[in-house]
Amino acid sequence: MSEILKITNVSKIYNNKFQALDNLSLKINKGEIFALLGPNGAGKSTLINTVCGILNFDAGNITVDELDIKTQYRKARSLIGIVPQELNLEAFETVWDNVNYSRGLYGKPPNFSYTEKLLKELSLWEKKDNKLRELSGGMKRRVLIAKALSHEPKVLFLDEPTASVDVELRKDMWEVVKRLKQEGVTIILTTHYIEEAEEIADRVGIINNGKIILVDEKESLIKKLGQKILKIELTNPINKIPSNLSNFNLEINSEMNILTYIYDTKGENTGITSLLSEIKSLGMQLKDISTEQSSLESIFLNLVKESENELVRT
Repeated sequence: MSEILKITNVSKIYNNKFQALDNLSLKINKGEIFALLGPNGAGKSTLINTVCGILNFDAGNITVDELDIKTQYRKARSLIGIVPQELNLEAFETVWDNVNYSRGLYGKPPNFSYTEKLLKELSLWEKKDNKLRELSGGMKRRVLIAKALSHEPKVLFLDEPTASVDVELRKDMWEVVKRLKQEGVTIILTTHYIEEAEEIADRVGIINNGKIILVDEKESLIKKLGQKILKIELTNPINKIPSNLSNFNLEINSEMNILTYIYDTKGENTGITSLLSEIKSLGMQLKDISTEQSSLESIFLNLVKESENELVRT
């Protein structure tokens, strides 16, 4: 699959010496929906604003469809649309005028048939003559998407597209994003909603402390959602995991008294019966057994915690 956006070793340090992006590299494929997750202050908005030319960066290279965003800024920027998190709109303009004006800002000639098609796809056609101040919050967010798509970009950034939107409207927005993908638009979205990434993303990236700490296919993450964690607490600590248990890929805690076993609930054989039988045959006494459900949220939180611990160690 060909790549439309390449971010290579990009760093950004603000005037207060805060490093928002730390030698970050990321590649986005043409036509995919990529969800970027991360806690507040992780670097999500800085990354988006850097790619979109709103912020300068200190080192590295960024290309959009092989156009360098610094040396070929105008051409590269014309390929990008951005839907900001804030609802900043001209309150007394009509929907129709606002979207057409945005198209003109990119030097594109009027194309009223395209604007009509766009507004209909976003369920805004009936509101085309309404002033923006007359619209609900959800409709205003749709107008932001229409403005971002007015110049027919190849890449669309959505910064928290369903923030402060009710559950029903959020699902409507998901359908809009899926339709845009079908039309060949590459979509990168930031979100705080884990279920949003699970529902519409093809791939998921996790950013923390200005670094990408994970990029994975959604299907791979879904597989992890089918896993459970079995924790076996032993009455007496052991010196090491016995060789007889090596086939089970066990992990042990620092106190050497809790064995951790990850198994697939969707598999034909979880291996739990064999594991417990082997433990019994070794004469190891059990104090307690518990299970935990692995989820994308827990994976996210654990990875963020690990990256922060790594930062402290270095």
